Amino acid sequence: MKTSNVLVLILVLLSINASTEWPTHTVCKEDNLEIYYKSCDPQQDFAFSIDRCSDVTTHTFNIRAAMVLRHSIKELYIKVDLIINGKTVFSYSDTLCEPGHSKLIFCGKKKGEHLYYEGPVTLGIKEIPQGDYTVSARLTNEDRVTVACADFTVKNYLDY
Repeated sequence: MKTSNVLVLILVLLSINASTEWPTHTVCKEDNLEIYYKSCDPQQDFAFSIDRCSDVTTHTFNIRAAMVLRHSIKELYIKVDLIINGKTVFSYSDTLCEPGHSKLIFCGKKKGEHLYYEGPVTLGIKEIPQGDYTVSARLTNEDRVTVACADFTVKNYLDY
């Protein structure tokens, strides 16, 4: 009996390791707005949530995000692309952390530390465009190593 339990455990562990992609997580799904995300970092997933989809259409809304850092953050850069039908139609990049000038409270965190943020985010948009599209976001450090990476799928079937 013990041999069969060990065999089942080995098969379960092999099936978990056989997967090369992280699962798609639901951020929110309300009325005609749905937002999902999937980590595009092959080595790490992370947690991300908002209270309600309808909050995203306001100027500022609250998020929660958590992960364990695989790399230290002295400098942190963000690159965001809006992708429609496989084509990048808009790109945005910014420096979030640099020596002597940090925009975020987790700048300076070390490898292995838990990163948790709960608070407001301002997107700088007044409405979410109608349609299906992808928002690809990548955070890299001073060594150009990926700190976090996600592809967000947005489905909006309602004009706000």
